[in-house]
Formats: sequence, C-alpha cells, structure tokens
Amino acid sequence: METRATERLARETRASGTVRATGTRTRDPRGRDRRESNRWERNVVSTIAFIGLGIMGSPMAVHLVRAGHTVAGYNRSPGKTRALTEAGGRAAASIADAVTGADVVALMVPDSPDVRAVLTGDDGVFAHAAPGTLIIDFSSIRPDVTRELAGEAAARGLRYLDAPVSGGEAGARNAALSIMVGGESDAFAAAKPIFDAVGRTVVHVGPSGAGQTVKAANQLIVAANIEALAEAVVFLRAYGVDLEAALDVLGGGLAGSAVLAQKRGNMLDHAFEPGFRIALHHKDMGIVTSAAREAGVVLPLGALVAQLVAAANASGDGTLDHSALLRGVERLSGDL
Repeated sequence: METRATERLARETRASGTVRATGTRTRDPRGRDRRESNRWERNVVSTIAFIGLGIMGSPMAVHLVRAGHTVAGYNRSPGKTRALTEAGGRAAASIADAVTGADVVALMVPDSPDVRAVLTGDDGVFAHAAPGTLIIDFSSIRPDVTRELAGEAAARGLRYLDAPVSGGEAGARNAALSIMVGGESDAFAAAKPIFDAVGRTVVHVGPSGAGQTVKAANQLIVAANIEALAEAVVFLRAYGVDLEAALDVLGGGLAGSAVLAQKRGNMLDHAFEPGFRIALHHKDMGIVTSAAREAGVVLPLGALVAQLVAAANASGDGTLDHSALLRGVERLSGDL
C-alpha cells in the first residue's frame, strides 16, 4: 500500500498555545483514496513556567520539554534546575522571570502555605501572569485553600486547575502519574496535552478542590496499604518464613496491590531512599483528618494510620520514603 500525506500542517495560535494538526490518507488496492484515520492528531505547544523542581517537579518539567513545550523553571535552590536545562529548558532567575510571557504556570511545591506564597506573594504568579493564563497546581494541598485560590485567580481573569498527582518519583520519571483534576471543564480540555505529557491516568473529577479531595482519599488508601504491608512483613519475619516467596504469592492474590509491587523491595532490603517522604505523607494525612472532621465524616482507620505516620515523622524518619513505616512497626515490636 502506498501512503502519501495529503494534509498540510495547520497551525493556529490561541491562549493555551499553538495547535498543530496532521492527517494522512492511504490508497487501497483499487487506487481509491480513503482516510487512514478519522481523527486529527492535535498537539498543543505552550510556553510553560514550572515552579518547584524537586523530586517530582524536575522530571515532570523535563517531560514537558521533551514533548515540545518551551519551559522556564524556577526553584529556590538553583542547583535543582540542572536537569531541566540539560533537557533544553531554561532556568529562570525568579518567579516573575518564569511567569512573564507564559501561557501556562505549573506548580509543584510541598504544602498549602507554599502554594499561597508562590501565587499571592508580592513577586508571585498573580502579580505577573497575564489575563487568560492557565495555572495548574500539581501540589497536594488543602481543598479549602484550593477553592480560595481558584476564586482569587478567577477574579484576576486567570484559569485555575488543581491537579495533584499519585505515583511517586517513579511515576514522575516514567511519565506514568495518575492525575486527579478539579476545575472548569474548558480549562481541563486546554490542559489535557500537558497532563498527557506527564501522566498515564488523567481524570477530571469535578469543580475546584475536587482534585485535592480525591488526592486526600488516595493518600489515606496508600498509607493504610503501606502500614498493612509493613505489619505483614514483620509478622512473616517473626515466623521465619521465606519473605520474598511469601510476598510473591501474596502479590498474586487478593492481597496484591500497587503498594506491594512498588514497596516490597524497600522493605526486603530495608532501603528507604525517598520516592515520597514520610514528612509529606504526614502533611497529607493531616489534610485527610481535617477535611473529614469538617465534613462530619468518621475515619477510624484513617485516624489510626495518621497517628502512626505522625509517630514515624516524630521519630526522625520524616526524610525517608513512606515505606519506612516498616521501621515504626519494628520499633513497636522491639526489633529496631
């Protein structure tokens, strides 16, 4: 079959970037033209300011460069811009430098006060973003703070999405994050090419704050799973079971989970280099318990797990990966 391109490259400029559309036709054995695909392949190319280039933000910004976007990154520790610049992005000298001229501003910073400072500070995003700019907050923060900031953004003529992610450092490096997005549907549609460059599962879950609410639920489930896995590991070791074989068979049954698959190596090797730090999970469990109290919802297991995460953080394990909850079970069992 002879293939020939019959569609020219079409471009149009819009607020969220430049749209490139391509199409092809193929000729069947009788020489008749037919369209190979009824869909246009659309790639939106944007100028992006990326604020926060830590364990998660750095690989995400690099993926955006590789997807063809123009990315200026800012981090309080300038050395963390290296991966971005090596990939072809630009290290910005300040938030204002990154944001000026950007179509999209992406944030990946630790907590609610950090997001508020980046957005509302005297030299922050709100002070320098042009009307129509799309703000995407990939951070995990309180839903009520998100709704407040989204309202302020709207009053300034800015579009705002809360888009916290799950998948940890591995998900960020492999562009395989799950992204739960809150905000207006038209803003979500405009941001979809950006999400697709860094994530594998991307879902619009509702209005502003909904993404953060879903992320809080995610962190509850993950912490409970890690704690259960840690307790199972200590239990199995106490009986001298072949631990690796035991985890193999558990992973193949109903007890199998993404947590077991991704964290078993950490627990087998007692190696807790951070992919997601206990200190951050402690912060997230605070969001869960606070939001549950405000909604009048009782989370008995969530409250217990939040206390165990808090104990691990208070014991000095805050900089370790959250799989180090194993150390808390070992301490309670007299094994550490």
